[in-house]
Amino acid sequence: MIKAPPTLQTIDIRKFDLAALQEWFEAQGEKAFRAKQVYEWLWVKSVTDFESMTNLSKPLREKLMHSFHFSPLTEDKVQHSDDGTIKSRFTLFDGHAIESVLIPVTNKNRFTVCVSTQVGCSLSCSFCATGRMKRLRNLDAAEIYDQVVQVNRQCLKAYNHPLTNIVYMGMGEPLLNYQQTLRSVDLITSSQGLGWSSSRITVSTAGIAKMIKKLADDEVKFNLALSLHAADDDKRNKIMPINETNTLDILMEALRYFDQGTKGKISYEYIAFKGYNDQREDALKLIKLCSYFPVKVNIIEYNPIGGVDFEKSNPITIDEFAGVLKRHGVMVTVRRSRGKDIDAACGQLANK
Repeated sequence: MIKAPPTLQTIDIRKFDLAALQEWFEAQGEKAFRAKQVYEWLWVKSVTDFESMTNLSKPLREKLMHSFHFSPLTEDKVQHSDDGTIKSRFTLFDGHAIESVLIPVTNKNRFTVCVSTQVGCSLSCSFCATGRMKRLRNLDAAEIYDQVVQVNRQCLKAYNHPLTNIVYMGMGEPLLNYQQTLRSVDLITSSQGLGWSSSRITVSTAGIAKMIKKLADDEVKFNLALSLHAADDDKRNKIMPINETNTLDILMEALRYFDQGTKGKISYEYIAFKGYNDQREDALKLIKLCSYFPVKVNIIEYNPIGGVDFEKSNPITIDEFAGVLKRHGVMVTVRRSRGKDIDAACGQLANK
């Protein structure tokens, strides 16, 4: 059941930026520096209650409690895979569910969280569990930020190591939640936030050309991944309807613009589907798409979902496909399927 917001009389304090907080404190007759103290509690220390703000007086904390509320994520269900992958379903303040995934590569001390940006998705990619859900709403920046904070705690508990990388590849299309996605990145990378390096963050898109160009105009510093999955328009149209209005030619132009205007790296995410996009002719078409700008290809084993006809490609076929790319000078990585024994595919757990 969808719940009402915590209270209609108060405001979620994390919707305020620092300037708005300063205005509020001044209107209350408080010193402006108190806003910076609260802001640090919110985004550096990741506090979600006023009682923990111990450098504020008790009367001021009570005033904050009567004026504002928090809407943090609640951990609902956690699945642990035999390969170390941890998938979490979080409940939002209104009862909707989203999911995040911790993907450890312990021999490389690499611990990646995959975060969601929307409840559901409107793009209807045929191979994706999330694509079978309606887009119910966008996430606030704080709800994206909270996924990083909560999964980092899981990582510290399970592996005694903090997260090292963040990928915006979970539920939803980040570039259709543009402002909140960018604000969340700012909160994660800012010295007044978690202080991450932008080079450790990758935002993935199914291919919204005009928004890719906007990223360049906004001079973002993070990396960009295109969920490609097919190297010609006919095949891509069939599995990703967004390609009908954002064809590969249009996307290549937008990605060139991004490459010229930012310092971010570009990668292609390419799920290998048995007999559909894993043949030599597909590899040769993909090689052409790698010739416009420096790009890395990540070939991904498919995690099958119920009710979808696609099957994962044979590991030998994937290796042969990758070999064709490598022989033509393409930088390529094969990512074996993780979390096979849990609901690892995007949207599977939240759909339940």
